[in-house]
Amino acid sequence: MSDTPTILKKILARKAEEVAERQPNVSIADLQAKIADQKGTAFDPRGFVQNMAKSIAEGRSAVIAEAKKQSPSKGLLRDPFIPADIAKSYELGGASCLSVLTDKDYFHGSEAYLMQARAACSLPVIRKDFIVDPYQVYEARAIGADCILLIASALGDQQMADLNGLAQELGMDVLIEVHGAEELQRTLPLNTRLIGINNRNLHTFEVTLNNTYDLLSSIPDDRIVVTESGIHSVDDVAAMRAHNVHSFLVGEAFMRAADPGEKLKELFA
Repeated sequence: MSDTPTILKKILARKAEEVAERQPNVSIADLQAKIADQKGTAFDPRGFVQNMAKSIAEGRSAVIAEAKKQSPSKGLLRDPFIPADIAKSYELGGASCLSVLTDKDYFHGSEAYLMQARAACSLPVIRKDFIVDPYQVYEARAIGADCILLIASALGDQQMADLNGLAQELGMDVLIEVHGAEELQRTLPLNTRLIGINNRNLHTFEVTLNNTYDLLSSIPDDRIVVTESGIHSVDDVAAMRAHNVHSFLVGEAFMRAADPGEKLKELFA
């Protein structure tokens, strides 16, 4: 992790501070009690991987549609930003799952946004954040997340394995995100079906779909490959599907559209 990009280092340092700030107010024990109280309610896990696999089995693209207000590289993407309306639109547009940014400092996200989006639809939701501590995994389940993101470039091997194991113990699925071959090899021993390949280089911010294509031959057939970043056209989708990649995480292309769900329909017709 010595070559971790500067922006990621800043975000991870802030995440450690965030966890330290939150724990005195709401402890892990408090979160565990909340999770226990929610069992048998609408907060129960909705089956993120299950929904993805169902879409693929039906011959459709499995789209994780993202609700993202802004990003460090692109600035403000959507204003007004109303998570419940976005979630409803995505569900009508045929999304398999939702992704909601909860990072406040760099993406203007919020845990409340995830709760609002999830309450407005029946789709499973991934908490999109920089998860570095078990506290955040408990917190994710307590707010209703059905899946969490683990970013290989942000985590050591043991840390990644521990967070993955805890998420699964709590009934959540895990999307492991990689950027290259070395990170991919580190993640393959983990028992998670979802492998996200981010097509954006974290050092240069350059985006190329070749990043997904180049890694495919190293991924076992029992995994679901999710291509992330750089999907902007029907041709991009067709090219991925021609390579037997049927799962997509898309945010920016939808967030800039007047009706995100209609844009989803158009892109994945």
